[in-house]
Amino acid sequence: MARYLGLAMALASHGAFAVLTPELVWSAPQRGVATPNPTGDLAIFSVSEYSFENQSTSAAWQLLDLKTGKISDAGLSAAEVNEIAWIPGTETGILYINATNEKVPGGVTLWIGDIKKPSESKLVASLEAPFSGLKVAKTSTGDLHFLVNSLAYQNGTAFNPELAPKPRHTGRLYENIYPRHWDRWLTKERYAVFGGRLLVNSSYSLAQPGVRNFLQGVEFNITRPESPVQPFGGSDDYDISADGKLFAFLSKAPHLNKAEFTASYIYVGPFDGSQVAKAINGPSSEADAAGHKGASGLPTFSPDSCKLAFIQQDGDYYESDRWQLYVVDISKGADGVTTSNYKPLTAKWDRWVAAIKWAPRGESIYVAAEDYAINRIFNIPTSADGDFVPKNQTSVTSVAGFYVLPDSSLLVSATAVWSTRDFYTLRNGTQKVLFSSTKVDQQLAGLGPHTYSEIFFTGSAGLEQKLHALVVKPSNFVANKTYPLAYIIHGGPQSAHLNAWSNRWNYQIWADQGYIVVAPNPTGSTGFGQQLIDAIQGDWGGAPYEDLVLGWEYVKENLPFVDTDNGIAAGASFGGFMTNWIQGHDLGRKFKALVTHDGISQTLASYATDELWFMRHDFNGTIYESLDVYERWNPMNHVANWSTPQFIIHNTLDYRLPESDGLSLFNILQSKGVPSRFLNFPDEHHQMRTPENGRFWYEEVFNWVNHWSKGVPLDKEAIGE
Repeated sequence: MARYLGLAMALASHGAFAVLTPELVWSAPQRGVATPNPTGDLAIFSVSEYSFENQSTSAAWQLLDLKTGKISDAGLSAAEVNEIAWIPGTETGILYINATNEKVPGGVTLWIGDIKKPSESKLVASLEAPFSGLKVAKTSTGDLHFLVNSLAYQNGTAFNPELAPKPRHTGRLYENIYPRHWDRWLTKERYAVFGGRLLVNSSYSLAQPGVRNFLQGVEFNITRPESPVQPFGGSDDYDISADGKLFAFLSKAPHLNKAEFTASYIYVGPFDGSQVAKAINGPSSEADAAGHKGASGLPTFSPDSCKLAFIQQDGDYYESDRWQLYVVDISKGADGVTTSNYKPLTAKWDRWVAAIKWAPRGESIYVAAEDYAINRIFNIPTSADGDFVPKNQTSVTSVAGFYVLPDSSLLVSATAVWSTRDFYTLRNGTQKVLFSSTKVDQQLAGLGPHTYSEIFFTGSAGLEQKLHALVVKPSNFVANKTYPLAYIIHGGPQSAHLNAWSNRWNYQIWADQGYIVVAPNPTGSTGFGQQLIDAIQGDWGGAPYEDLVLGWEYVKENLPFVDTDNGIAAGASFGGFMTNWIQGHDLGRKFKALVTHDGISQTLASYATDELWFMRHDFNGTIYESLDVYERWNPMNHVANWSTPQFIIHNTLDYRLPESDGLSLFNILQSKGVPSRFLNFPDEHHQMRTPENGRFWYEEVFNWVNHWSKGVPLDKEAIGE
């Protein structure tokens, strides 16, 4: 650690701005999305902060005054309170989940109160499992209907791991495809959405028989229903109508296996349980007949409970197909729940819809979407025809979350390369900043947009649009001085470098090591139109590689403050594959060192992944149908050219890209005598999640690249024979 701090102090001495270090990034306060109360006067958010000195995390719930920007403590312990939901129809009423249950080990409790008098909150329900994802609606009688989720047994009852019987052996036996996903081996339990009623005439006590599993009874023949969909699904995967009469949830297609297909459907049912939930866009539906057969998401009821908005893709095994917005009319009658007037709203808009919020009167829908390396907000009238193209509403920072206030203004939680969190309101195009982390957090002192810029260059795929790259300079950048290039390649491959904060791949940290960061968005990148995304299919080492070569050449010829002769390249996931591909090609000789994190090195071993649909689409078929494509883009076929010093990180819990890929890469480099190191975290998956691991990751990566780019001595951390 001393070597790193010494370098940071040396860099800081050259300018007015303090440099950003891994320790500062991982210890900076992490603020959640601000959620407004029903009247739009206050918002609540969580904040956590890790202390390397104490090796512990502190957390709190805080309130944001939306008129003054003043932040105050909410008076609720974040160590006990997991989630807080505002009660509709009140000003400051709250319903929240307490993480403990004195009567049921491993269970949680539900409390009702007022945020202005949190100490007077009342226990209203004891729940027998670790439920989460609270959503609440207020009915016409004053009762509260709520949704939560939890793992459930096959019989529909909630699963409590603390009370579950422990097997006498550790064997896992499978007879179907998809035995594990992301970082977990599958068990017999699946996540389910549960609903319950709190009765106003009984002091909001929980109505018997308690919470009901709304997925019970849904028919399947291959894939059991599950919501939220794992591993990333949360409360956005389900919703409750404002009147409390209906619920909706997302679940995978029941007639297709999850390893080879991405298709999923939106199910809707009556809250009273009188009818089993039915898919509104599954087989035989109007959506299916129109060719929309892929993954779905974000079921969201309108304010009047009469419409449901959702997103869906067309391809049933293509995770990066365009996410389009749809609306259907929905009602509950004597014959159950019915839908009608299915309508696409973004058929001609060449962007992905990634978030949905209804306007207060239901006349339009606000959505978030990536657009030229920024996550922005757009407004779409429900009366729009298929040719409508919405206009951007927001600024240069990326939207992390947003809400529509009662006066139709927006409350936005944003992020940027230079900021962990900004809160602002937006009304009629006027932005009012309520909070910015760079003005409050000592860890981020001196950060700002002055280090950030963009470049555009001509790509290789023959598209009319130019390709884009982020450029980030050191905080203490000095004009007329050159800095080595840090060429960072994004994952995905259908993803993008955004103007957004990241603890894991933080551009400013890399820049403050004394580099110019260039983060290109080559063929396959999102946010620039579906044509650029789709163009990578079957061409992983083709156009994307040529784009990176052209980007590197543009930097060499047009950015005089960049030293390409002493540059390095790094990437994770697809960026790791591309770094391995670069190693075997001419561009690899242009860099002093390479860094690859959890990247494919052997495409012929790619069927060890959990997501077989991914390789099936991107390599034009299965490995037995399109072996020539797998062979064509196999980094191992160019092992004779490997000669650039390379640092490899591959984590044990990465079941998407098993660690054998990293080990074989390392073993070959070692046997060829190419300087290399291998870093493994047995408790991390495809990403880095914990502060201590994250700091060590940065320290060792930077020690490696600084050694080969700048001559800094290598440390002695590495384990010998």
